[in-house]
Amino acid sequence: MARVIVLGAGTGGMAGAYEIRELLTREHQVTVINNREDFQFVPSNPWIAVDWRQRNEVSFPIRPYLEKKGIEFIASAVVDIDAQNNRLKLENGRLEDYDRLVICTGPKLNFAAVEGAGPHDGFTQSVCTLDHSETCRDNVKALIEEPGPAIVGAMPGASCFGPAYEYAFILDRELCKKKVRDRVPMTYVTSEPYIGHLGLGGVGDSKSMLESELRNRHIKWITNASVTRVGDGLMYVDELNDDGSVKKQHELPFKHSMMLPAFAGVDAVAAVDGLVNPKGFVIIDEYQRNPTFPNIFSAGVCVAIPPVEETPVPTGTPKTGYMIESMMTAIAHNLAADLDGKGEANHRGTWAAICLADMGNSGAAFVAIPQIPPRNVTWFKQGKWVHLAKVAFEKYFMRKMKTGSSEPIYEKYTLKALGINRLKDE
Repeated sequence: MARVIVLGAGTGGMAGAYEIRELLTREHQVTVINNREDFQFVPSNPWIAVDWRQRNEVSFPIRPYLEKKGIEFIASAVVDIDAQNNRLKLENGRLEDYDRLVICTGPKLNFAAVEGAGPHDGFTQSVCTLDHSETCRDNVKALIEEPGPAIVGAMPGASCFGPAYEYAFILDRELCKKKVRDRVPMTYVTSEPYIGHLGLGGVGDSKSMLESELRNRHIKWITNASVTRVGDGLMYVDELNDDGSVKKQHELPFKHSMMLPAFAGVDAVAAVDGLVNPKGFVIIDEYQRNPTFPNIFSAGVCVAIPPVEETPVPTGTPKTGYMIESMMTAIAHNLAADLDGKGEANHRGTWAAICLADMGNSGAAFVAIPQIPPRNVTWFKQGKWVHLAKVAFEKYFMRKMKTGSSEPIYEKYTLKALGINRLKDE
């Protein structure tokens, strides 16, 4: 008998645990360890921040749904990984041994990289977690009561730009509905070298399309933006030239600001020599397995993927839900091959990016195969149908998570929404 521990119960970990449990024979134990009791659907966070969703609509208790499928659940943060001895130390004091470890913790939110950033010890808001989004919602309500300048965007080193664009457009829509948009000048401040770069080197016509949307909504922008520090109601930004020299320095006042931070590896993972790169992200081979510790697999935002290209202000490469799901599917099949002899452990995750991005009353969808250019497929469209598709996907995903479905949710739903029968990396 082998014990497989899945570390993290987010979009990848929860669905991946179901798939691992289904593929492995019952003699093996599957355990999920998560730092909280509830599952949270992160893509809905921008809606939480403008009061379009409530906590109970986008989260649910993990334990009953996993245990119903025969998966053990432990709610505690991991404080130490002893990779040499296959043992985890939990915050609650317990020691948990494993035969195979699947790390899908997501990232550490590195607000500390910019002085004054962050929703707790700083002056900027975030939609990276449900708690942050609820704090952001309170700040948005204060903005509506007392309008003033708003800044939205991404800090140096950020790798997840879609939610920043989503939030800018969703906030614009909410302010229009409240009839205060005319008193809230908005600026989009991003480390991207140009609008629509998205950490992917652009996707199709994303540059002109997103620039057009920003113009239509009267949102100014600053690209190649290195936020150096944030004060109470004032953001200091160095706008760089393409050669990295300072083009202009800005002091931007704000009443409300939501800035996505750079990511890093979570502390317990980042502390393991041989497991991670200098930023604390897990090093994996093409089969999602760590070369130093071959009984450790990893998927999602916590894995090391190099930037698409060098940019004046550092930008990372995003990992979309579809990509994360495919990584977890590869891990499940490789574990089954490894532990039960079901074929060879040679399954690979996809390097294709698919995204449905909400824009309040419209939306944008893109497909990039592979996500790092040059590509075989580049596709970018917009319209109200994307907004409706994302709303429907939220309900579909939450329902599938509660039923313990092991089917590829992103692949089945997103490709159907885009009118694609199947997706291939070739």
